[in-house]
Amino acid sequence: MTTQNNNLTLKILIGVLGALLLILGIFTYKFYNEEKQNKAILQQEKDLIESELGELITKYDNAIALNEVMDDHLLKAKERIVVLLDSVKDNEANLALISKYRREVSKLKKERDRLFKLADSLTTANTQLTSDLDSTSTALNQRIILSDSLQTQNSKLADIVERGSALTAANIKAEGVRVRNSGKISTSTKASRAEKVRVCFTLSPNKLTEKGDKDLFVQVINPENNLIGDKVSVNFDDAVLTYSGRNKVFYENEALDVCVLVDAAQGELVKGNYVVNLFSGPKMISNTQFELK
Repeated sequence: MTTQNNNLTLKILIGVLGALLLILGIFTYKFYNEEKQNKAILQQEKDLIESELGELITKYDNAIALNEVMDDHLLKAKERIVVLLDSVKDNEANLALISKYRREVSKLKKERDRLFKLADSLTTANTQLTSDLDSTSTALNQRIILSDSLQTQNSKLADIVERGSALTAANIKAEGVRVRNSGKISTSTKASRAEKVRVCFTLSPNKLTEKGDKDLFVQVINPENNLIGDKVSVNFDDAVLTYSGRNKVFYENEALDVCVLVDAAQGELVKGNYVVNLFSGPKMISNTQFELK
């Protein structure tokens, strides 16, 4: 009887062990497949990150080829991407590294958007200033009363074009005026009645320009090619500017309407066409003409 009981117990134990081994085998197989799937998913994510970093490098290469203004900034940003790509390729994919690399890719994309937006803004400003310089080159050669350092001034203007931070002016208008006893200013198109010249314009908005006080100078040249008004000379680093009138304004990167009233001595306002040049510091930013009859 005892032998039969022992055999039965042994059979039960063998059955239990067999069941446990079967369950263990099932779980082991399941875990193996899950781990294999997880590794495949992580590898796919790693490949995707490598592809995104490669696309970022290509976009930076294209931007560097087209934009000389921000070459240094773009090159440094590209170098950081290349270093990260090398790190991704050299390390085996795991959840912690993939999460870290995904955060880095997100930061790099935000930095790319910021740099490309700034590069586009500088390129637009560069194009606008270049156009302004081309359209006023004839007037510069004929009318601007400056020292012999004009070539140096042009070099500085080119430097400002590259930085895209120079002031620009729009809607410039000049006219002869009379100032009545009441202080009211009235327009006069006749040389015999005009007493002063009023020059009005709008400083264009530019987020790249430094906020603060800006010295604005006006030259008014009469038909006899003589400068009228204050005839005061001001020295800059490598230039001397003689102006007819000036105004100092506080610029806050937004559009700003400004007027300058130029006094005229007796006999300076004669019939004919007048040339008006507008300067921000030593740099000409706009010009116009008007006529007194």
